[in-house]
Amino acid sequence: MQASDQELMKNVREGDEMALEQLIRRHGSDLLGYLFRMTSDRPQAEDLVQEAFIRVYTKARSYTLRRPFKPWLYAIATRLALDFLRGRSRHPAPASLDAAEEAGAPLGDAVTNGSPSPADAAESADTRKEVRVAISKLPPRQRATLNLAYFEGLTYPEVAKVMRCSVGTVKTQMSRALRALARILPDADTLGVPGGVS
Repeated sequence: MQASDQELMKNVREGDEMALEQLIRRHGSDLLGYLFRMTSDRPQAEDLVQEAFIRVYTKARSYTLRRPFKPWLYAIATRLALDFLRGRSRHPAPASLDAAEEAGAPLGDAVTNGSPSPADAAESADTRKEVRVAISKLPPRQRATLNLAYFEGLTYPEVAKVMRCSVGTVKTQMSRALRALARILPDADTLGVPGGVS
């Protein structure tokens, strides 16, 4: 039976680097997807994932073992991403939107798996890219709230803990984010954008 995140964190507190590696294997890929959606910059997202897990290790004693690990991890990652975005807004750089670095399976994988046709896979990749570009235009806190609640599956109370705000504020941020996406995306309801965008 696999150790729970809490059991692994108990071991991390005791200096067990193998437990940290298990947490990285378990959560690293999803966290990279989240940070890529936050930054639109693959190398920067990779750096932030590394920094987030370094902080998990160095701050392990501040983690409450009876609480879920994922919201705590995403709180660390979100603060790092927001700090990065604040710094970038002072020195803007073009966003990296290479389709090969899309979240999800690359086009080649979809074709070789025999799932969708190449045309459907290309359309799906275009749609994901269009949605990601639209999300990257949201203010950072709205972007984080939308990503955490919709893509990462955190509950509103968990998002509130990550964002250090009330559940009401989370709902307000989500509502604003969805309204903004509806304005940015011409066919928001057909692009796989979260429900309520109309």
